[in-house]
Amino acid sequence: MAKRILVADDETSVREAVGYALQQEGFEVTLAQDGEDADQKLAGGDNFDLLILDIMMPGKSGLDVCREVRARSPVPIILLTAKDSEVDKVVGLEVGADDYVTKPFSVRELIGRVRALLRRRELDMHATGNDSKTIEAGDVRIDLARHLVTVRGKPVNLTRSEFQVLRLLAENPGKVFSRLEIMEELWQSEFSGDVRACDVHISNLRQKIERDPQEPELVLTVRGVGYRLAEPQ
Repeated sequence: MAKRILVADDETSVREAVGYALQQEGFEVTLAQDGEDADQKLAGGDNFDLLILDIMMPGKSGLDVCREVRARSPVPIILLTAKDSEVDKVVGLEVGADDYVTKPFSVRELIGRVRALLRRRELDMHATGNDSKTIEAGDVRIDLARHLVTVRGKPVNLTRSEFQVLRLLAENPGKVFSRLEIMEELWQSEFSGDVRACDVHISNLRQKIERDPQEPELVLTVRGVGYRLAEPQ
C-alpha cells in the first residue's frame, strides 16, 4: 500500500511541485493550502504516514500544527523553512519535528529525507529480537517491547527520537558517542545534515529526565567529543 503524505504550504508552486514529485515516486499525496486546511484534513480521519509542513503560513503556522500533532501522534514530520535560521530549526525540533529542509531546496533532497524518515518509522514499528528485553542502567529503566521509560521509578514520556537516543546511551553506559554517531542511530543510515541537531535532542531529553537540566547527572557532555550516560554507582 502506498504511503500517505500530507503537504501543507501556502505557496501554490511549492505545494504542487512537491506533491507532483512525491506522486511520481509512488506516494499518495494530500495537499493543504495553509495550517487551517491541514488541520481539517488531519481531523478528517485520514491516517497519514508523514507530514511536510511549511513553517511560515498565514494564520496557523507549521510550528503550531506540528506542536498539536506531536501531542497526540508520533507520525514523522518534516518542516520547510524559507529562512536559513538556526532559531527556526531549533524551535522546530523542540516542538517535535523530525527534520527540516530550508528553501530553496532540491526536491530530490526532500524525497531522500522522506524515505529516510519512513524507513526509520518502519524499523521502529517492526523492531524484533533484542527489543523484547529491558535495559537497566542505574536510575534509567527502558522497556523496549512496550516503549516505556522510567527514571528513578517515575514514568517519562519521550518522543521517538528521545527514546532512541536514550536507548543508545543506556545500552552502553559510560561509552562516549559523537554527535554524528547519535544522529546516524536516529536515521539508521549515514547522516549528512547538521550534527548540531543532536544538541537539541539531548537538551530536550535532559529536560525530561534530569533533576536539574542545567546540571545533568545522567546524560553527560564530554567536551569536544559528544555525550555519554553516567555509569551506575
